[in-house]
Amino acid sequence: MLTRQTIQTVVQAALVEDAPWGDVTSALLIPETASATARLVAREPGTFAGGEVFAAAMTLTDPAIAVTLHVADGARFDAGDALATVTGPARSVLQAERVGLNFTQRMSGIATLTAAFVAEVAHTRARIVDTRKTTPGLRAFERHAVRAGGGHNHRYSLSDAVMAKDNHLAVLTAQSGLPVTDALLRVRAQLSHTTHLEVEVDRIDQIEPVLAAGVDTIMLDNFTVDELREGVALVAGRALVEASGNVGLATVRAIAETGVDVISAGALTHSVRALDLGLDVVVE
Repeated sequence: MLTRQTIQTVVQAALVEDAPWGDVTSALLIPETASATARLVAREPGTFAGGEVFAAAMTLTDPAIAVTLHVADGARFDAGDALATVTGPARSVLQAERVGLNFTQRMSGIATLTAAFVAEVAHTRARIVDTRKTTPGLRAFERHAVRAGGGHNHRYSLSDAVMAKDNHLAVLTAQSGLPVTDALLRVRAQLSHTTHLEVEVDRIDQIEPVLAAGVDTIMLDNFTVDELREGVALVAGRALVEASGNVGLATVRAIAETGVDVISAGALTHSVRALDLGLDVVVE
């Protein structure tokens, strides 16, 4: 969840980074008494995200700035639409402009890309989810944007669930001297009933030994479409099936049609293009 405290902490750090000793350009060029009205305008269509973050960039720069959001996070918009209006001291509006745009452009880019993924799988039961491949320090912002685009969040951090990948299993079985099923059963015995257990496999023959340990979710990593279909049939509802690896807009529909429950896509956050939004001062 994107909290007010998180927004303030991250945005304040960005504002200090961008103007550690003030905005010398605006201080020299803009009269101290000047006021300005500006509109956040879309240069291309998309899905909006980051409204509260954009507003915080303005108001944390100067509480005298007023921000009116015209669309909610998750709303679709077209090129030319006004997404927000900003009014206040001109120096402050100009100082906050880039930080506010940086955040909402990236967040709206994530929401727009996520919405495209979600549309591709809408005829199936598959959920589109993000991963931990987020920009350090911006995870809460980027994952909020995924939700705005109609997607879902995977575990937020390493503290939220047990997710055993290939390297975990290699060390676990080597150190315990046990087959993977027995090693995972020992792990399961130590878990609270509220803690989710997910295990990654990268071959068909690994599925049965992992399922025998009573896992909650099995991740089929880098499987072909045919292998995914075979894997779903083998699991046969005994666990949730997540597909991961090589997920893109060109492949996600075929992946979803194999019957998997979850499709995780790191591209939603690590390879996204910022959407083209601009802040235009209204000249009257």
